[in-house]
Amino acid sequence: MPTQTKNPFTWLEIYVEDMSRAQKFYETILQIKMTPMEAPGGFGDLQMVSFPWVEGGANISGALCKTNDMKPGTGGTLAYFTCEDCATETSRVEAAGGQVLQPKFQIGEHGFCSIVMDTEGNTIGLHSTK
Repeated sequence: MPTQTKNPFTWLEIYVEDMSRAQKFYETILQIKMTPMEAPGGFGDLQMVSFPWVEGGANISGALCKTNDMKPGTGGTLAYFTCEDCATETSRVEAAGGQVLQPKFQIGEHGFCSIVMDTEGNTIGLHSTK
């Protein structure tokens, strides 16, 4: 098997029902500023607000997306957000309108995580090494 030389992820989309509510949730818990972006052509009613990224950096990014073609919900893909200490972001979830499903817990040598639900019903993970 060849050695991996790059991160296999390139982009993440989190589907939402209410864009402003979802944007406020993620900006509040992650303490970031999201940016409206123009949707690529051919995607009908798609609205997008992107997570921050570092141009040319070794990172991935993504966007909140609203369209009639895709719906939010739990039980599908679980995206994990990197945190300094996931307990900090978890402490902001309920005040931002979300729900804590699993408070911070240890995942062996891989650090810690918590599982939360956003305002749209999507389940997401928060991960930290401390």
